[in-house]
Amino acid sequence: MDVRIENLTKRYGAQLAVDRISFEIRSGEIVGFLGPNGAGKTTTMKMLTQYLPPDDGRIWYGRTSYADTGIRRRIGYLPEHNPLYEDMPVIDYLGFMAALQGVAASEIPDRIREMVRLCGLDVEKHKKIGELSKGYRQRVGLAQAIIHNPDILILDEPTTGLDPNQIVEIRELIRKLGKEKTVILSTHILPEVEATCDRILIINKGRIVADGSVAELRAQSEGKQWLQLRIERDPAKDVIAILSSLPSVEAVRWLNGPDGPIELQSKPGMSSNRDVFHTCVDHGLVLLEMIPGETKLEDIFRDLTLN
Repeated sequence: MDVRIENLTKRYGAQLAVDRISFEIRSGEIVGFLGPNGAGKTTTMKMLTQYLPPDDGRIWYGRTSYADTGIRRRIGYLPEHNPLYEDMPVIDYLGFMAALQGVAASEIPDRIREMVRLCGLDVEKHKKIGELSKGYRQRVGLAQAIIHNPDILILDEPTTGLDPNQIVEIRELIRKLGKEKTVILSTHILPEVEATCDRILIINKGRIVADGSVAELRAQSEGKQWLQLRIERDPAKDVIAILSSLPSVEAVRWLNGPDGPIELQSKPGMSSNRDVFHTCVDHGLVLLEMIPGETKLEDIFRDLTLN
């Protein structure tokens, strides 16, 4: 089911949380929805789930408008703070949520078994939710979001608390679900976005500031050169200050402290290779390595949201 937003707006008193945003997500597409804290991500997702009414603008789910509350049964939602009934056993909770979502009583046992299998809950299925680790609670939250087989799946930080193996498993599950559903995924783990999403939306201060695939966003930022440097440490010299003084350099930082590599960003349209080499010679610094780097999603995100 396609989702289309037109000039969506939400205010909290004098604060404009979401400012006339518009975008469309097609069925079978996994979209990463990114932004710094307070940018309007969660507010937008709550409006999409009909948890909050918009102050202005329209939301279309296929040909159905926001005004039709029946659309809620076709949406699955995992909120950032996963609300669970901790005194209920996993199986009982999933059955309860399936009934709330209108799943036929005769189908509930099969849906529970399918969710236990898909979300890796078999070992913990008879425990009370309050006895589960944070990672398994997150799996239960994901299971309740999809137990009614929704057309639209909205996931706010779905891999929070999961270990690396669990993250890979949930990533594969999201990819599988994305083949037949419209999936909107919000996360602060940017490598997850690159590995999972077909497209990225970045929101900042309530407005959409980027929309495209990772490759498309990188292409828009290719005017900036990135270098990774290794310079032999000299405690008597401030390497970062020396490199920062170069006219072609926009930003410099240690990646892992003074014993690690240095990441250097050139100013738009400029190259720093020669400047770095000659500066190291002039200051008696030993340049061990200079590697051109690919623009990372983290850098694109920072460029678009640090203003």
